[in-house]
Parts: sequence; structure tokens; C-alpha cells
Amino acid sequence: MLTRRAFAGSLPLAGLAAAAAAPAIRSIEVFAVRYPVNGYFKFFTKPERQTAFVKVTCEDGTFGWGQSVPIPTWSYETLESVTTALRGYLAPTLIGKNPTDLAGAHAAMNKAIAPSFSTGMPIAKAGIDLALHDITGKLAGKNLAALWGRKPLSKVVLSWTVNTKSMAEAETVMADGRQRGYKHFNIKVAPDPKFDVELARTVRRFAPDSFLWADANGGYDTDTALTVIPRLKDAGVNVLEQPVPSNRLSGFAAAKRQGLLPIILDEGVVSITDLEEFHELGLLDGVAMKPARTAGLFDARQQVEYLEHNRLMFLGSGLTDPDVALAAAVVLYAAYGLKYPAALNGLQYLAGSFLRTPFQLEDGALRTPTGPGLGVEVDEEKVRKAAHD
Repeated sequence: MLTRRAFAGSLPLAGLAAAAAAPAIRSIEVFAVRYPVNGYFKFFTKPERQTAFVKVTCEDGTFGWGQSVPIPTWSYETLESVTTALRGYLAPTLIGKNPTDLAGAHAAMNKAIAPSFSTGMPIAKAGIDLALHDITGKLAGKNLAALWGRKPLSKVVLSWTVNTKSMAEAETVMADGRQRGYKHFNIKVAPDPKFDVELARTVRRFAPDSFLWADANGGYDTDTALTVIPRLKDAGVNVLEQPVPSNRLSGFAAAKRQGLLPIILDEGVVSITDLEEFHELGLLDGVAMKPARTAGLFDARQQVEYLEHNRLMFLGSGLTDPDVALAAAVVLYAAYGLKYPAALNGLQYLAGSFLRTPFQLEDGALRTPTGPGLGVEVDEEKVRKAAHD
């Protein structure tokens, strides 16, 4: 079993000398910005997607960008709590520190905002984590995948999200996805099993060769989940994500014992400790990874390597990530050879970009960034203006 002690670490041995000589962190800035939202998505209650850019600058002028992507209807962090945590608690504890000491940075952040059941305010911490990874890559002159000693995929295939209130809408949404080049689909299910099974059958008929991924976001109770799982399987679903709420551990265990569909955890696994414990308890067949949920790439990499070592399913997901957060997810999934289409729906639901060269969909896939660090360049002037406005 791979544990945190066995994790390869943030840098290969060749990078340790450079890390020791890294310039100290001089400043950490936070910019709250908003993206317009296109179409209905269950977690957006406003026609905008709120995020916070994080810029970390070192004494020698080297800088990196991160992004925190809170969705209060999905988890408890809000744009206000994220910006307050970053400015008032997390940033002060890192000024003067080595930006490439990622383990040390997380230890400091976890001391500033302590865990409860799991990592405290992981979405806020992810913004700093991504910026530190960006700096680490830039100082080494390497993309993160190369820095990790991995040969990445050239592109990451995506899955189109079908989240509708009626079957008529579902037909339109699927056709839109196919027109954009998508070949795989993920569906939002719960709490209505009858609608969910009909939706799954409709998507399977529409795309018979697709990887069909159902995500309940914890929306079933245990009895309903156990009843609907065999019906979803018969309808053509390949995996079921987060069938019951995160604290219903007995529900996950029962679904896992049922053995009809792979049970994938999402909201319930924040840290590597959670993953180790839940695996030991027999609660899961895999995890839908989200760097935003795991406080960034440092812990996400440990989780992916744990999944690999224990032959569990590694799926790639996101929090409707735009720009820098999206880049981090794509780099991670490409570096670790993601085998399944990723449910990264930022391009599906959000308009606009703060990158100098925005991501472009290519036949239902995203090309992996190859530049230093996270591989993308932020339009700082545009970010500052949007935050000011």
C-alpha cells in the first residue's frame, strides 16, 4: 500500500539544489473575478461563476498564478470566505518562505487554518498551491509533468455534461455536445430515480460506445441508492459517483458490497488520509479527482499515485474550472495518463477567459499545456481590471 511516506515528493532529486536556492516569497495578491455562465447547471444559482486568482511573487520577480474556484452550493466555501482566508490567514504565513517547499507551505497553511474532519478550506488553499507549483516549474524551466518525471498525454479527452430538468432538454444538450466533437457523456442524477434511469437510457442510445458516468453528488439516501444502482447499470451506466452524502459511510460500504457498479467518491475524499482510510474500510472503487477539492496538486498527486498503486479507478473531474484551475487539472491528468474522459466542463458552461491564449476545444479534447509551470500565461492587466470593476 502506498502511503504519504512513500510519496515521491514535490521535486525529483535533480531539482533539490535549485529548490534550496529559490528566492523567497515577497507578496501574495488575490483578485476576485467573475465569468458569465451559459446554460443551466445545478450548482449555479447566479448567471456568473465566481473565482479568485492568486498571484505569488518572489523576491527576484519570478511569479506564479493560481486560482480558487468556490461553489457554495457544492461545498461550504464562498468567494468571500476564500478571499478573506487567502488575504488574512494563508498569505501572511507564507511571506518570506521558499516557494518550492510545497510540503512546508501546506503545513503552514494547515496550521493557519486547521482541519476539521479533513483539510480546512481546501478550495482557498488550492489557489496558493497552484501558484507555488507554477513558480516551481518556472524556476526549473520545465512544465510540471517534466518536473515530476512524467511523460504526459498530448491531449486530454473530455466528457460532455448532461444536466437537465426534462428529457426534451437532454436531447438538445446531447446534440450540442456531439456538434462540438464530444463522444463521451456524464449525467447528473438524484434525487429522482425514475428520471435518472430514463436519462441514462436516452444517453446510452444516443452514444452507444461512450463512457457513461453518472454523478449523484450525494443526492440519494442509502436505500434509494441500492435500489437504483442495478437499474442504472441495466441502462448502460459505467460508473456511479458519490451516490450518498459524504458522511454516510455505511451507505458507501453497502453500495460497494452490492458490486454492480464501480463506486466512485468525490466530495467525500479531500485529503490523502481520507482516501487511505476509506479504501481500508472498503467504501470505494476509485476517486473522481479534483485539484480544487484536494487543496491543489500536492495532495492530488499523492492520491493519484495511491490509486495507481492500489489498482483503483482514477477519474478526472473538476469544479467547472476556468483558465488556471483548468490548466492544473489538464496537466495533472495528462501527466498521469488518464484513461477515461475527464468531466471538465468549464468550456461547456463558462464564457470568457483571462488567459492570453485561451483553451480551445479540439474534437472533444484539450491540448495539454507544455510551457513552464502550469504552461499558461495569464493576462494580468485584464485580471486586475476585472477585479477592480
